[in-house]
Amino acid sequence: MSSSTKIGTFLLNDGTRIPRTGWGTGTALFKQDVTDVTALAIKSGLTHLDTAQAYCNEDSLASGIATSGVPRSSIYLLTKINELPEGKTIRDTIVESLQKLRIDTIDLFLIHSPLKFRGEGKKSLQAAWRALEEAKAEGLAKSIGVSNFMIEDLEDILETATVVPAVNQIEFHAYLLDATRELLEYNAKKGIVIEAYGGLSPLFRKTGGPLDYPPPFNIQATYAGGSATQGQILIKWLHAKGIVALTTTSKESRMKEIRATETLPDLTADEVKAIDKAGSGQHHRAYWKGILP
Repeated sequence: MSSSTKIGTFLLNDGTRIPRTGWGTGTALFKQDVTDVTALAIKSGLTHLDTAQAYCNEDSLASGIATSGVPRSSIYLLTKINELPEGKTIRDTIVESLQKLRIDTIDLFLIHSPLKFRGEGKKSLQAAWRALEEAKAEGLAKSIGVSNFMIEDLEDILETATVVPAVNQIEFHAYLLDATRELLEYNAKKGIVIEAYGGLSPLFRKTGGPLDYPPPFNIQATYAGGSATQGQILIKWLHAKGIVALTTTSKESRMKEIRATETLPDLTADEVKAIDKAGSGQHHRAYWKGILP
């Protein structure tokens, strides 16, 4: 397979498809001008782009898309609402995001977290989801979903929902396998695709664990004349579980490494189980500590 191999996609429950590998503009890029780094990501072949209203970089991400010269039809865009400014509706914020992104419709729009939409309990959260359903019906968003939602949050909105969320974006990696197992099963039962951020945390945020060293499950796949990197293997592990892998980097070499994951063979069932076993029993959460398990 060549470096031009297309990024695979997963089918969402609304009939659209989402690229299974994405590049995000949060974390170190939070509130930064991402014009140049976005153009670099796109030119490196990463065209599934994640942003959020809270990141304060939707406008510069749009500039980066324009700078790249890649047509909008080749870009998959998602953004998120974290809280509702006083005097505005959720529709207002969606329209503002579209204006900043210089588009008429977003591929995927998410509620960033349930926390800021529980002012009056589940009714507030249900009303927020209803607003997303209306935005989808109006054509402002092709797909709608959630982020950082636990089972209770999903159950609350599904009580009154007419549209099941297409995606639940959560922190997920091998060291959260045990803590997230029931949530993964629940989402799968409802047909909700998981998009994982922080998927490479075992390599960078929790060193000294079983996945931090040359592991026994290394598939030794050919990549640039050598074996697959540990990061590529963990991305392939997410893909094997039907999970979208979302990563953030400003380094061109890392972008190309992430993109080249698509040229590698899939993990075998035994290799997936080996990573499961290595991660199971370990626990590390980099985000939402003290709030999520």
